[in-house]
Amino acid sequence: MLDYTLERNLIIGGSPIICGVDEAGRGPLCGPVVAAAVILPCGLEIDGLNDSKKLTPKKRDKLFDLICENAVAYSIAYGTVEQINETNILEATLDAMHRAVDTLSLKPTHALIDGNIARGFSVSATPVVHGDAISPSIAAASILAKVTRDRLCIDLDAEYPMYGIAKHKGYGTKEHMDALRKYGPTPIHRTKFIRFLNEDKNEDC
Repeated sequence: MLDYTLERNLIIGGSPIICGVDEAGRGPLCGPVVAAAVILPCGLEIDGLNDSKKLTPKKRDKLFDLICENAVAYSIAYGTVEQINETNILEATLDAMHRAVDTLSLKPTHALIDGNIARGFSVSATPVVHGDAISPSIAAASILAKVTRDRLCIDLDAEYPMYGIAKHKGYGTKEHMDALRKYGPTPIHRTKFIRFLNEDKNEDC
């Protein structure tokens, strides 16, 4: 259940400006990973706010606008496909999260990070497992990240229409993998995520 317990405890402890941080797109086969950082007025009630995965696309779009209108500050950053290919998805995700926090118009005093890793941030940070179902700040960040990435997938679909990206958002569905086998990978595909193509070739040998 979402409530401001984490945020209030940090404020009482002497950290007055709390941001929530989350990402979208760690699992797909293509496209960047997107991170968002959000500072909400503590106690702000946004009707319907929840973990982005539990919301319909229409509801997420509505909440996206409400969050942007009511947040004290928010920022969105990307971990590019090139970063993912050169390092790995974890490092690209953390880098995007770091930049989302660092580019907020108001510097936070503490960051609540969805997940179990919170290293390398320029401010003190706490990892919160399933944080998008606990903290309103993290839930808001999850919605900004998810909606931003879904909209990006629509743009990628227009550029590479044969892969069905607007439908599956880049995840490894049968449709997506079959298209990769038929047409091959594009510059937006993550090389470490499509190793099955090499496995297919080995099986044919």
